[in-house]
Amino acid sequence: MATKGFNVRKQTGFNSIAMFCFVMLYLPIILLVIYSFNAGESIAVWEGFSWRWYVSAWENEKVQDATIRSLIIATCASLIATSAAVLAALATTRVKPWRGQTLAFALVNQPLMVPEIVTAVALLIFFAMVKVATGYTGLAYLIVAHSAFCIPFAYMPIRARLQGMDLNLEQAGADLYGTPVKVFRHITLPQLWPGILAGAMLAFVISLDDVVITEFVKSAGQDTLPTYMLGQLRRVITPEINAISTALLAVSVLMVIAFFLLNRTRK
Repeated sequence: MATKGFNVRKQTGFNSIAMFCFVMLYLPIILLVIYSFNAGESIAVWEGFSWRWYVSAWENEKVQDATIRSLIIATCASLIATSAAVLAALATTRVKPWRGQTLAFALVNQPLMVPEIVTAVALLIFFAMVKVATGYTGLAYLIVAHSAFCIPFAYMPIRARLQGMDLNLEQAGADLYGTPVKVFRHITLPQLWPGILAGAMLAFVISLDDVVITEFVKSAGQDTLPTYMLGQLRRVITPEINAISTALLAVSVLMVIAFFLLNRTRK
């Protein structure tokens, strides 16, 4: 007689534990969204429905400045990280195996393995030395820092896309005397675009939401939206923070959904 396979869903208590985990994960987020529409100033006492705090956040000049700064940094970091990730993915998937390839893969993914606080402290020390030597205190430090830790997030979907692509078309192009540049431009790149866009969006979201590295690297007057929110939490907490958080959540969810739609395997 054939034995039945193991099914984790039929194990005692699995459904209860799964539901408990989902409730603990999503209930705080649901409450955050609900209380962003609170008419009162309390973040815990419901006083009626209102768009008051969304209007307040929209008209807040500090929020506007922080949002623009966040978008500039995230856009630049996404472009730089994605460009570097494409080159790294090509170097680790579209070449013959070479000595040190595994080490290169590990170095590209290093920001995922090292605690973020360690990276933040290292960047703080390094950029402090650069600031003393050059006197420059602009946004370039934040852009470079964000680009560095966003590379592996862009690299993963691009590399996965390359690994899933058939080499026959590229080999056919090479057999027809196509140069490596022409083969990449006319054959590889059109197929790789979904992975590149997915990686760019993922890097953008990671940069937009970052707090730890930004808090260590930024200079005075360079608050991004997450660090502005952190500063407000240390002073007076109002539902305006809920409204900003909900807006950030909506952007992040939309970007992540687009990432999965672009990165899924198509028959």
